[in-house]
Amino acid sequence: MTKIRPDELAPRLDGDDPFLLDIRPAEKYRHGHIDGSHNVPVYDDLRAGDDDALERRLDEIPRDREVVTVCKMGFVAKRATRVLDENGYEAVTLAGGMSGWRGYQNGSLGYRLRSLVWKLF
Repeated sequence: MTKIRPDELAPRLDGDDPFLLDIRPAEKYRHGHIDGSHNVPVYDDLRAGDDDALERRLDEIPRDREVVTVCKMGFVAKRATRVLDENGYEAVTLAGGMSGWRGYQNGSLGYRLRSLVWKLF
């Protein structure tokens, strides 16, 4: 599995405790994040193609837990997931990123439609 939907992640936050890696800039993280997540603000670097930015900070990420990468919409987090996979981590991307998470929490129509598409593909 390379991604996890918000509705799949939510029940796991109380149980098997994946490590939530929020890669968004610190300012965005401060304005809202998933409880228990850890901010390693490499979003802009990864978006610009600098994978080394995350590789330089791997010591902040535990190797003994599944890592769920989080960004704004999930696109840049996919890159983070790939970098982590290449470095021996078990990692997945939060589908829809924080936008998807907020939609899930709010039960928005947009989230329900996206969730249906995610389940089909």
